Amino acid sequence: MKIRLILLLIVIARPLFAQVEKKEIGNLLMEGIPEIPASVIERMNQYQNTRSANFNSWSPDGKNILISTRFAETSQLHIVDNPAGARKQMTFFKEPVAGASYCPNPAFKGFLFSKDIGGNEFSQLFWFDITTGKYSMISDGGRSQNSLSAWSNKGDRFIVVSTRRNGKDYDLYLSDMKNPNEATLVLQREGSWSALDWSPDDKKILVGNYISANKSFLHILDLETGKLEQINPSQEEISYNGALWSADGKGIFIVNDQDAEFSTLKYYEIASKKFTSITASIPWDVSGLAINKNRSTLVFDTNENGIASLYQLNTATLKYTRVNGLPTGVIGGIEFHPDGKQIGLVINTPQTPSDVFSIDLATNRLTQWTFSEVGGLDNSSFTVPSLIEYETFDKVNGKPRKIPAFYYKPKGSTGKIPVIISIHGGPEGQSVPSFSPFISYLTNELGIAVLSPNVRGSSGYGKTFLKLDNGFKREESVKDIGALLDWIGQQPELDASRVAVWGGSYGGYMVLASMTNFNDRIKCGIDIVGISNFVTFLQNTEDYRKDLRRVEYGDERDPKMKEYLLKISPANNVDKITKPLFIIQGLNDPRVPASESEQMKQTMRSKGRNVWYMLAKDEGHGFRKKSNIDYMQWSVILFLQQHLMK
Repeated sequence: MKIRLILLLIVIARPLFAQVEKKEIGNLLMEGIPEIPASVIERMNQYQNTRSANFNSWSPDGKNILISTRFAETSQLHIVDNPAGARKQMTFFKEPVAGASYCPNPAFKGFLFSKDIGGNEFSQLFWFDITTGKYSMISDGGRSQNSLSAWSNKGDRFIVVSTRRNGKDYDLYLSDMKNPNEATLVLQREGSWSALDWSPDDKKILVGNYISANKSFLHILDLETGKLEQINPSQEEISYNGALWSADGKGIFIVNDQDAEFSTLKYYEIASKKFTSITASIPWDVSGLAINKNRSTLVFDTNENGIASLYQLNTATLKYTRVNGLPTGVIGGIEFHPDGKQIGLVINTPQTPSDVFSIDLATNRLTQWTFSEVGGLDNSSFTVPSLIEYETFDKVNGKPRKIPAFYYKPKGSTGKIPVIISIHGGPEGQSVPSFSPFISYLTNELGIAVLSPNVRGSSGYGKTFLKLDNGFKREESVKDIGALLDWIGQQPELDASRVAVWGGSYGGYMVLASMTNFNDRIKCGIDIVGISNFVTFLQNTEDYRKDLRRVEYGDERDPKMKEYLLKISPANNVDKITKPLFIIQGLNDPRVPASESEQMKQTMRSKGRNVWYMLAKDEGHGFRKKSNIDYMQWSVILFLQQHLMK
């Protein structure tokens, strides 16, 4: 119904804006976008033909890995038999495959994977039988989200998280590998629930209940009795970010921010209900953890100002050591090898795309499994950012608060440099120094500097910082962009008269809000799947997201909050925007519905504003198909050439 309404709005709007050139290329509907010059396409070709690889799972015998990478239009699953080995493609869908995991029990030869349609995020689960090369859907196939949450220790059962009951709440279902198509409901509650780990005897599971980035709960679910017992009941607002059972089942390794500014790793003794802090001396968030099969070794990574560090912990002594020799960048997807002595993971740096590695934890020896192409370009040509801090409008302990940002500066630039402010989404996201061919194109080929700030509300800088933009404080994060504009004006190499803003999702809202508040200091903006009106967004986002987003943005059903949200919404402040705007949207977006972009476009057009508009009929919350990404990037470059560079 929502898609039909949006398409109807497009049709109705056409007579009103007949002067705007409209065209359709493939699945892209475009308005006001000129023909793309061949010179733009040719020069971007190498940058757009870089690849990356993601680690999904070790095989049960540890002899090969399951990865995802793209060789054609979308990312698909491949098997790699040895380091630097050939990538054997296993799936061949038009839609990208989101994730996959081998069944750890060697008696069942295959893996589970998930896939949606057109970016609608209604992911369905499939079982791929390696012996036959065939796959089958094992979820309900409807308008529901389904994801694999955790394998049992024996690998004969698994937990699925699904919204199939009512499209809103995340329930837990238990499936058996003997008949994976059948699922037994084991936890039915309101809200967002997930399974984190099975107890060593496979009788209980740890389950999390997510409320917001600042608040969550942890429970033990007894699979035999159905009893749900909350761990560490407290009136304090606590965020739990991971939990794993100890080897004897008498304790739990827990990551939370209780009594601390950052998320720390702790050991929780179930009988005494006491915590022992393990990483209190590390003044950064513990952001991920994994444990080997016999639960003797645990690894965790920390987010240290956007840079990842890795540690291994002896679970008997609770002593940890740093894993040295990793390149400076970000890591993810950590999983232990079946032998329990090495891990697989993904490493990404500003000059190397995501690739799969293994680490021998006894020697810290790093082995690269995949070698993703970089379009024939020299890796050293990709831009490495520097970390800067700038002062914003308020103070901490009597001193100006400082906002961190990553600064991508063109090499060998002469004269004043134009600037793009790239604002992350979330709003609980974080800009990190990672591989970006597009940013490198901007710096290398166009000579544009890129600044990626982590304004208040970003994760990685403590729970106090994370809360600074909640509710009625929403526009204080926008003020941080104003302070960045001040900083740009103070830099002799940067051109404060040529600044663009760019962002997606919540970052798209920040683009529109920045153009509303700082119209005279910004030349143009690029809004990708952005929120234009908080009230209509909260009313129209999918049901399973409504309450989660109300905690962050405020509840529009409250009259005072509704009044405030309407007041600050960019769609209600279009009179303040006179600069060119490029709006990019996926039709099937379940998070920020396409109606948010449609109403912003139409309101801007009604005021006679210059708006470029791109709608992808086969995409959702961002673009995932190569042909769509390529055309979007060509169009963005042309937009910048016409509205920022001149």
